[in-house]
Amino acid sequence: MSEKNDGANRDATKRSARERLLVERERQKTRDKRRRTLVVAAAVVGVLGLATVVGVIAANTGKDGSAKAGPVVAPSGATGKDALAIQAGKPEAKSSLTVWEDFRCPSCKFFEDNYRDVIHDLEAKGLLKVDYHLVTLIDRRMGGSGSLQAANAAACAQDAAKFTAYHDLLFQNQPQETDDAFGKNAKLLELAGKVDGLDTPEFRACVEDGTHNTWVAKSDAAFTAGQFRGTPTVLLNGKDILSDQANQVTPQKLKEQVEAAAKGSGGADAGAGAGKASPSAGATTGSGAKAGAKASPSASRTGSGASSGRSSTGSPQD
Repeated sequence: MSEKNDGANRDATKRSARERLLVERERQKTRDKRRRTLVVAAAVVGVLGLATVVGVIAANTGKDGSAKAGPVVAPSGATGKDALAIQAGKPEAKSSLTVWEDFRCPSCKFFEDNYRDVIHDLEAKGLLKVDYHLVTLIDRRMGGSGSLQAANAAACAQDAAKFTAYHDLLFQNQPQETDDAFGKNAKLLELAGKVDGLDTPEFRACVEDGTHNTWVAKSDAAFTAGQFRGTPTVLLNGKDILSDQANQVTPQKLKEQVEAAAKGSGGADAGAGAGKASPSAGATTGSGAKAGAKASPSASRTGSGASSGRSSTGSPQD
């Protein structure tokens, strides 16, 4: 009987030891989780602080990486208030699209890939003009200078009357948001070589000297002053077409609204243009995305508390 009791006691002791071990392991997991949370939180604070500093410096960065604030040099043909917009399409077009974009912004790429064909079709028919405003939001959020340097290079392409082709190429070759590949002039010049007639000594000097850097910084300041929700911000005749997620303006709806505005103007040419066939909202764009696709969620917003994931956080906005 005593042996049975001893065995039972030993079993109870073993169970008790195992239970204590399990409890201690859970406590240790909790301590480790708390410690990791504190470390990550400290790292995030540090990165955000560094990104803010780097973003400010990047706004005035020249080819040598040093901060320098030069004169505001607007690209050829810049238009709008303070000459901060680059216009594509015919100035007399009935409808106007205002686009605020960042070449590093994933949601801007999503917008371009899905709406590009319809926009170019409407431009070619003389029904739509587009005012592009260049922003450096991702530089400020993530650090680096790719937004700034790509925007400067696009402005240099405008000087060479090659803006649209180079603008589209930059978005088609956009690196990951965390990869500051556009911060290297060599990459921007490599892409310029794919646009017929763009890679000239004048273009190279403009890119390498950061000729339009201060102009880009002024455009970005106007974006901040405008208190827009994020990038891309797209306004059709002054109305934000991406903000209403429940009734978003798809590429097909954009086409229909622009054509309706042209017909309403009473212009014979506009009416004829509106009647021509154009790619449907479901047509595949050059990037392989569907032009009729709903906008992806937006992640990069102007506020500091926004997420930085590639779903750059309802409408496509960063």
